[in-house]
Amino acid sequence: MISQSMLTVAYLGAAVLFILALGGLSSNDKARRGNLYGMFGMAIAVIITILAEVEANFELLAAVMIVGGLLGFILARKVKMTQMPELVAILHSMVGLAAVIVGYANFMDTTQVFSGAEKVIHELEIYIGIYIGGLTFTGSVIAYGKLSAIISGKPVLLPGRHVLNLILLVTVIILGWMFVAVDTHANALLPLYIMTAIAFIYGIHMVISIGGADMPVVISMLNSYSGWAAAATGFMLSNDLLIVTGALVGSSGAILSYIMCKAMNRKFLSVISGGFGSKTRTSSSTTAGEQGDVVEINVYETALLLNQAKRVMIVPGYGMAMAQAQHAVSEIAMYLMGKGVNVRFGIHPVAGRMPGHMNVLLAEAKVPYDIVFEMDEINDDFPNIDVTIVIGANDTVNPSAKEDPDSPISGMPVMEVWNSKTCIVFKRGMATGYSGVENPLFFKDNTRMLFGDAKESMAELVQQLNLLT
Repeated sequence: MISQSMLTVAYLGAAVLFILALGGLSSNDKARRGNLYGMFGMAIAVIITILAEVEANFELLAAVMIVGGLLGFILARKVKMTQMPELVAILHSMVGLAAVIVGYANFMDTTQVFSGAEKVIHELEIYIGIYIGGLTFTGSVIAYGKLSAIISGKPVLLPGRHVLNLILLVTVIILGWMFVAVDTHANALLPLYIMTAIAFIYGIHMVISIGGADMPVVISMLNSYSGWAAAATGFMLSNDLLIVTGALVGSSGAILSYIMCKAMNRKFLSVISGGFGSKTRTSSSTTAGEQGDVVEINVYETALLLNQAKRVMIVPGYGMAMAQAQHAVSEIAMYLMGKGVNVRFGIHPVAGRMPGHMNVLLAEAKVPYDIVFEMDEINDDFPNIDVTIVIGANDTVNPSAKEDPDSPISGMPVMEVWNSKTCIVFKRGMATGYSGVENPLFFKDNTRMLFGDAKESMAELVQQLNLLT
C-alpha cells in the first residue's frame, strides 16, 4: 500500500504536470511538450491511484485498462484529422457517462455512512455530478451526430424553448431538495432517476437547438462540462487530484468558450441555455444575380499572380480540411517563401469544426509556427497584401458581418480578406456556408473564383508555379 504522504506528493506532481500541459498548449511551438506533460501526469495519477486504492480484482482492472488503451490507440491511429471534432465529441460523452455511473455507484455504496451536514453535502455532490454528467453525455452524442452529418446541422427550435429550459431547471432544483430531504436510499432513488432523465433531455435539447456553424463553441463548452463533471466526481470520491484536474478542464473550457463567443459576437450565457446560434433574423442580402457576376480565374492565371506577388496571405477553412489540401497548401507556401515572398496564414478563432482545428492541420503539414497568425494579429494588414488565398472558408470571410445589419452573422468579427489587392477564393461551387448566408465576397471587383476540388487545384497550382520558375 502507498502511504498517504506519498499519495499526496504524487498527486501534487501530477497536478503540476497538468498545469504545465495547459501552459504548453497555449502556443503552437510548445504544444507537443504540453501533450507529453499531460500524458506523464495522467500516467502518474492512474498508477498511484491503483496502488493506493485498489485492493482486489487487479486482473479485471488490468483487462479493462488494456481494452480501453487498445481502443484509444486504434482510434488515434485511424481517425482522420477531419474527423477529430467527432472523436472529441464522443470522448466527451464518455466522460459524462462515467460521471453518471460513478455517481450511482457511489450512492448505492452502503458501506459509506454519513449523517447531518456531511450527508447533505455528500448527496449534493452526487446529485450535481450525475446532472452535469447526464447533460454532457447526451449533449455530446448529439454534437457527434451533427458533426458527422447523422443529424441535420440546422437548429431544431422548439416553441417556448426558453420556458421549457426554465421549467426543467426548476424541476431539477425541486427534485434535488427531495433527494436530499428523504431518509432512505430507496426513497431517494425516484427523484434521482427523474433528475437523470431530465439531464439527458436537457443535454439533447441544448445542443439540438444549436446550428452546425456554431459547433466549435459547442465542442469547447461540452469540454468544460466534462471537466466540471469530473470535478464533481472528485468530490464524491474525495479525490483531490480529480477535483483539481476537473477544475482545470472546466475553467479552461469555459474561458475558451467565452473567447470564441466574443469572436462570433454571441452571448456566453446563451451557450449555456441552449439558445446559441438560433437567431431567427433573416438576411437582407440580395440574390447572386442582383449582387453581380463572379469573375472566374484558372490555375495558370493564379500562378502568374502569385509569382508576381510580394506579400501573400492564406486563409484556410473547413473546406481545406475536407479536401485534405493542407499539404499542397504548405508546399505552395514553402515555394513562395523560397522566392522571398512574405507568406502568412490567417486563422479565424472558429475556423474549422473545433477550436484549433486549422492550427493542427497546418502543423501536420509542417507549416512553420511563426507564419501562422490569429485574426486579431493580422486583420489590419490586409490592405498591404498583394494576393489573399481563401481556401475552404466562407462564413469567417463574409463581408455581410460588417456590411449588412440585418444579417444573422451581423457583428461577427471576420477576416477582412476583401481589403487585399486581389482575393482568390478556392471553392467547389457557390454554396453558402453553415450559416446559410450568401457571401458578397464572391462578387466583389477584386475577388476571383477558382472552382474545383481544393486539393486538386492546389496540386495543379504547385505544378504551374514550378513551370514558371
